[in-house]
Amino acid sequence: MGQFILKTDTAKKVINIELEGTFSNEDGLKSIQAYQQTINPITPAEYALDIDCRKLNVTAPDVVPLLEGCFIMFKSDGFQKVSLTLENNPILKMQLARLGRKAGLENLEITSTTQA
Repeated sequence: MGQFILKTDTAKKVINIELEGTFSNEDGLKSIQAYQQTINPITPAEYALDIDCRKLNVTAPDVVPLLEGCFIMFKSDGFQKVSLTLENNPILKMQLARLGRKAGLENLEITSTTQA
């Protein structure tokens, strides 16, 4: 089951999202709904989007179209920058980078961390 936490830092003008686990289509739809409620009161072009994917599992093939839709949504919302932070997971990094390119998300930055 996939879980998500959304927080708006109005002082720093950042939307923080934490993703965890394996998302089903249902989990993905719930997270999109929460995301839209979070960005409604703000102007996304004035904010950065910071997504913590360190506890996220590789996305199952049947959920990939939903994830791709999220990247397209991030692009159309017009954030200043979209940052993804991953554990050292080359497969997830390739998957997310490919979806970002496919969506035309040119301000996407993917950072890999390694556990100490």
